[in-house]
Amino acid sequence: MNELFSKSWRSLALRGAISLIFGILAAFWPGITLLWLLIMFAAYALIQGVVSAVAAFQSRKTHHDWWLMLLWGVVGIGAGVTAFMLPDLTAVVLVLVIGATALASGIVDIAMAIRLRKVIRGEGFLILNGIVSIAFGAFVFFFPGAGALALVWMIAMYAIVSGLLLLALAWRAKKWGTDHGKWPDGVTP
Repeated sequence: MNELFSKSWRSLALRGAISLIFGILAAFWPGITLLWLLIMFAAYALIQGVVSAVAAFQSRKTHHDWWLMLLWGVVGIGAGVTAFMLPDLTAVVLVLVIGATALASGIVDIAMAIRLRKVIRGEGFLILNGIVSIAFGAFVFFFPGAGALALVWMIAMYAIVSGLLLLALAWRAKKWGTDHGKWPDGVTP
């Protein structure tokens, strides 16, 4: 596990930097952030739905279960149209999906930190990131009606804090690898 951790400091740093940049952009443009999230989701759902429906029709003579792909396409098209027609509902659902992702991510981070605690020092950053993720996800589920725009601010704050914690963890992981003199498997920082 320590080899995996010491080798992955770059991916931790990249994950932290992306989270930090996203958080800063979301904080400066919350209205645009929410609008773009909705537009991207609607476009994704529509494109995925159309592609699935076309593929279903093309394979209807060769596959007896082609209707499943058609059903998937209809659901995607319906979700995309709904996102365009009812953006308020879509915003709440999208925020709930983000909350669920934060909850799952937090649980995984804490589980990983527990596994690493016997191998390294500094796993507290990962535990703290997991706690922040779980707290954010729980807040979203307990207060979904708080308004999607207000939750964009929460998303921005969460992304910034998470990004900083992951960057600190990456720094610690890099330092851990160099403190031991040699990186495992010939990996160099």
